[in-house]
Amino acid sequence: MPEHEWRALERAHAERADALTAAHRERKSRGERHPIEDFLFTYYTTTPGQLRRWHPGAGVALAGAGEERASWRHYRPEPAGDAVADAAVDLEEYFAKRSGTVDYVESLLERTLDRPPRFGCFGLHEWAMVYRMSPEHLRHRGLELRVGHEATDAVVDAHPIVCTHFDAYRFFTDAALPLNELTPTRESQRDLEQSGCLHAGMDVYKWAAKLGPIVPGAVLLDAFVLASEIREVDMRASPYEVSGFGLAAIPIETPEGKREYADLQRGFAARGDALRRQVLAAISVARAERPAEAEACAGRSD
Repeated sequence: MPEHEWRALERAHAERADALTAAHRERKSRGERHPIEDFLFTYYTTTPGQLRRWHPGAGVALAGAGEERASWRHYRPEPAGDAVADAAVDLEEYFAKRSGTVDYVESLLERTLDRPPRFGCFGLHEWAMVYRMSPEHLRHRGLELRVGHEATDAVVDAHPIVCTHFDAYRFFTDAALPLNELTPTRESQRDLEQSGCLHAGMDVYKWAAKLGPIVPGAVLLDAFVLASEIREVDMRASPYEVSGFGLAAIPIETPEGKREYADLQRGFAARGDALRRQVLAAISVARAERPAEAEACAGRSD
């Protein structure tokens, strides 16, 4: 890719990332926290600085970037005669260190796409996380429960809980765990993950970030935007009072709230599936561009 072209893409990516993280960075500089918006920077490990780093994806050599990206993880300089060296992802080194992660993410996303989405959970995972919990033990101590503790427990008691996502289920209170239709585990995640789950939709961002430089920058930022929007809906449908943050509650304890939540779920599932396919496409490109001798060695080791 010519230098003028990738420089423009890199600059646009950094500007977009900076805009997406500006509020978080400003709060952090003041020592302030936001219980809703900061989630993507506390629950996930990608920092704003890492998010603004642009990658073209596998199989693309960046003209003149050899010296600049020599210190970037998984990059290698490529000789360019008398000119400044180019740079590209070193796929042999990348797969030597990250093949387990690639295999897991690929399998998880493929299985998620193959499984029918479910739209009947109504976000009750957040309610199960506070079920029969005393006020001083709430995860978000700065937020009040919208309908109070007794009414929150009554909503859980009155609805079937059908959470399929381990990283939501593991935060259920002890009293709520046996109420779930399933018992998700880390080992069963690939067997249960489905695109109707809001947490699975947020996790597309996590998987894109974990794959690092083989995922094009635009895909990573699109996944971040989706995760941000899902997080907002997740909290709007939760038992917490979020009106103080300019958000309208989605009262999933009512028929109208259930319909609104399921409609939003369907939109998120479609967008999440589109991003899953883009991440899988990035993996396919990386596998196709991987040196043949590295593939052969991997096959012998398997």
